[in-house]
Amino acid sequence: MGDSERGRGESLPRLVGIMQRLLGPGGCPWDRAQTFESLRPYVIEEAFEVVDAIDGGSADHLREELGDLLMQFVFLSELARREGWFGPDDAIAGICDKLERRHPHVFGDADAGDAATVERSWEAIKRAEKGGRGVLEGVPVAMPALSRAVRLGEKAARVGYDWPDAAGARAKVDEELAELDRAVVDGDDDQAARELGDLLFALSSWARKRRIDPEAALRGALRRFSARFEAVEARAAREGVGLESLDEAELDRRWEQAKRALTPPEE
Repeated sequence: MGDSERGRGESLPRLVGIMQRLLGPGGCPWDRAQTFESLRPYVIEEAFEVVDAIDGGSADHLREELGDLLMQFVFLSELARREGWFGPDDAIAGICDKLERRHPHVFGDADAGDAATVERSWEAIKRAEKGGRGVLEGVPVAMPALSRAVRLGEKAARVGYDWPDAAGARAKVDEELAELDRAVVDGDDDQAARELGDLLFALSSWARKRRIDPEAALRGALRRFSARFEAVEARAAREGVGLESLDEAELDRRWEQAKRALTPPEE
């Protein structure tokens, strides 16, 4: 029996029991002192660590981080139970009911021709359930801004508020960049900040139309920047040279060396 089969169905109740003991009389003082607000940063951190594990491609790392995220779910649910609101089972039952309702092509008699049809059906059922909820509602304000921009664009697109193709979004990028340049020339920093926001939103729309995840693209750029900078820094340290002592031309030369050394031949 493989690890994925061992103890199937037993681990979640065990985790709930452990958390109840930690939060109960004689439990852990730190855990007992936590609140919904104090756990908020841990939920965000663990969610991003799951994303890092996905990007890293390690099954073991992903398993570990999913466990950490699940722990936050159980922790918050047990705090809610302590308030008399609901427990982990209630939250799980709620999502089970939702999945069955919103997949009538699987759990009912509806037909679904393709993924796009399923998505439209999901949104229609969701709107009916929410009783007139606005099209853009439900996208968390706390999401990373680029990811939130994509989700807002997707939702607006479902009611026709979108460019017909990527070319329209690309033209909007040029328009917003020109407006940013004008604000800079005018010396209007507040307007420049607004135009920069519009430019980033336009870029996210173009990425969405091209089926590119701008959040992942930026993370990739930051990883490459960090790796190249650290290579330049390490080489300078070996030579006993401070980066701040090098002129612009030398810094650029060293950067290009690191870039060539770290770029795979097929890239």
